[in-house]
Amino acid sequence: MNLLFATNAKAFEPSFGYWLKKLAPGFHSKIADVGCGNGQLLYELYASGYTDLHGFDPFMEKDQVINANLHLRKQRIEESESTFDLIMMHHAFEHMESPMETLQACFDKLNPGGKLLIRTPVTDAEIWKEKRELWVQLDAPRHLVIPSVVGFERLSKAIGFDLYEVLFDSSAFQFWGTALYEQGFTLRPNLVDELYSKEELVSLDEKALLYNKEGIGDQVCFFLTKPI
Repeated sequence: MNLLFATNAKAFEPSFGYWLKKLAPGFHSKIADVGCGNGQLLYELYASGYTDLHGFDPFMEKDQVINANLHLRKQRIEESESTFDLIMMHHAFEHMESPMETLQACFDKLNPGGKLLIRTPVTDAEIWKEKRELWVQLDAPRHLVIPSVVGFERLSKAIGFDLYEVLFDSSAFQFWGTALYEQGFTLRPNLVDELYSKEELVSLDEKALLYNKEGIGDQVCFFLTKPI
């Protein structure tokens, strides 16, 4: 398992560029986004040329067939009869009631050699150790489970996955979001410019990159594959 950290994205690169490059799906790969919300990420992937896109979210209002290439379904992935080449969960895993059942469902729905991407907060975070209940990504009661890197690795391996890479990609949000809570504010990003100068925000960005490099940032990308 490789431990890596995210650097700043290149100009004109889409926001999903850094993890998509590592997954390297073909444009005709069958891709599922679990906890897709309004499907914004899938729309962006469609606009980038991907042709077999499926969103799953039991909390959306209704199924939506955007076109032949993009379907959004009001259901859990466990209910799907399809299998996929790539399954993604972008800050959805921490909302799942049973992490083992969720990972098992992803394993079952992946084709052999298929990949799973999970982006989630982790308790390896230095900000969690320092601020405890004030940590912005603790987010109780919406977040039901926040794993450690080691704990997630053990769970995923028990199911049969190969966890081949962990990429720390946390941002300055961990600092300013926690600071808002610490000062008694609700989470209102518009307050950030009032509380911090541009120079201070740049410094927080640099601190986040350092934390990622040291493996103490507050969120990661887990890259997993289902053995052939």
